[in-house]
Parts: sequence; structure tokens; C-alpha cells
Amino acid sequence: MPRPTPFSTAIDRRAVLAGMGSAAALPLLAAAAGRASAAALAELALYGPPAGPSITLAHAAASGALASIADKVSFKVWRNPDEMRAGLTSGTMQAVVLPVQAAAGLYNRGFPLKLLNVMTKGLLYVISADTAVAGFADLKGRKLAVPFRNDTPDLVLARLLKHEKLTAGTDLTVETVGSPVEAIQMLLAGRVDAVLAPEPAISAAIIRAKGAGKTIARVIDIQKVWGEVSGGQPVLPQAGLALTNAFTGANPGAADALQEALEKVAAAVNAVPEKAAADAADALEMPAPVIAASVATSNLVAARASTMRAEIESMLTTLSDADPALIGGKLPDDGFYL
Repeated sequence: MPRPTPFSTAIDRRAVLAGMGSAAALPLLAAAAGRASAAALAELALYGPPAGPSITLAHAAASGALASIADKVSFKVWRNPDEMRAGLTSGTMQAVVLPVQAAAGLYNRGFPLKLLNVMTKGLLYVISADTAVAGFADLKGRKLAVPFRNDTPDLVLARLLKHEKLTAGTDLTVETVGSPVEAIQMLLAGRVDAVLAPEPAISAAIIRAKGAGKTIARVIDIQKVWGEVSGGQPVLPQAGLALTNAFTGANPGAADALQEALEKVAAAVNAVPEKAAADAADALEMPAPVIAASVATSNLVAARASTMRAEIESMLTTLSDADPALIGGKLPDDGFYL
């Protein structure tokens, strides 16, 4: 049975053209009237996933770290790929963290965006209460839940199962659900044996289980396994901040200023996770202690995309080797990297 159309291919040419027009007509980051180009923007709206990179964005918005870039800074979490897709095509999201393979696919299909940075080097894990599970081979005959059909966790899982010569539906049951929280709830309720999900949902599950007198542990480090499959380092540059051409065109210099600020914020998040967690708790709808605990296993960075091109291309090549359409049929060219 063919796999459903991935998010990265779900925006057709009509939507791309509509997105170009909407993005130009709805600048979220507009320079205040009468100011020099180097002055602060009137408003900066950042969007991110229900996962680790949003800790950095939320802390950046709340801490005043971006005050020299914009008079008003806001941050919101997109809850699913459909919401993010709609925001991009309508032009209401112009600075958004999204899966790198989705950004590459959009770029290759003509959507006007570029990748500014990578905001995590990988934060996917498999967790289970079953101590017999130590690798993918141990999932035979078991049920595994994974969030977001055709988004990064699902696509990575499919590639790793192929490497392990395991077939979903035959060797194991894969339950694809709508969110990391839903996957975790299934595990805690005993409806599945394991979950593949991103941080901070992983830490939330471990802490919630402990409170209920149960033990759930990380049993597979997806980054480590990915390195074995790709023949490279245990790095999975799965998400990054993309900026639309409407933003970069209307606000010269803002991308560089934003990158410089986010590098400092990412370092601060890793140094003092408790403060960042307090800023991110409301947006991520998780307790601050859970978010703080997740930072150590989230591999949060704000690495310029151009400096991680080799790692990005390695990931895209491995992810799309059986289906190049996942990334638009080819690796993105120089223009993809800000």
C-alpha cells in the first residue's frame, strides 16, 4: 500500500503561488515607518513545533533577547503539520521552525523560503517499560506508537525499520497518532509497548510514570542509530528555523541579527534550563520541571544552516534514498541556505 503524501509534498503549485502572494502581502516582520533599515522591526512573530526547539524560541521571546531586533516579539506553537502548512501558504507564518526535510521539499518545489539554522541535532528516542527492548529487533511482535504521520518521527522510523529489515504491520504494529502527547498517553495506559517521540514529550512520560510508581526508560537513542545507518556522526539535524523570502526581502540584515541572538539564547538554555523552561511552560503546555529535565537530551543548538550543510545533506540523502519525492527529488542547492 503506498504511503500517504508527505507534508513536504502536500503543497501543490497553486498553493505555492498563493503563498508567494500572501507572504508578500502579509509581512509579519515589518520595519516601523520612517526608521532606518538597521533599526528594530515593529513586530517579530516566531512559530515552532511542540518539541524542544520551541524552548529556545519561547525563551528568546520572553527574556528580551530579541529586543534589539523587534519592538514586539511573540511566540506560538503550531500543533500539527497541517496548521504549520496553512500558516506558510497563507503568509501568516514567516519565521517558523519546521522539519528540515519539509523545508527542503518546499524549497525544491518553488516555495519562497530559506533555512536560517538548525535548532537541534536530534531529540528522538524510543521509550518503553519493557526492559527487554534494547534495539529495533526487540520490537518484533510489539506495538509502537509514533506521532505525526509523514512528519520527521514517522519518516525516520520508516527508514530505520528498512535498515533493520523489519516491516510495519508484519513484524511489529505501528500506531501513528496525532501528537506526541497522544502517543505518551497510549504508553502510560498500556495500549502500546513503546513510543518513538521527540523531547520534551519523552521526559514527560518518564516523569509521569515515576509519579505513578512505574518505570519507563529511553531504550533506543535514535540519533545513535541514525549515525550507524548513515555512516556518519550521531547527529540528526531534524528541525530548523526557516524564513520566507518576504521576510528577508523586507528586512535586510534581520536574518543575521536573529541568528546571532539565537546562538546566545541556545547557549543560555543549555546553561540554565530552569529559566528557559519557565518561559516555555505555557507555550508547550507542560510543567516547567519536565521541560527543564528534557534539555539535557534535546541537543539544542542554533547552528547556521550553511555550516551544517554536510550533516543536512547526509540526513536528506539517507531519508529519501527510497523515495526522493520526500525532498522534492533532489538535494536543495546553495540558495536554500541563508
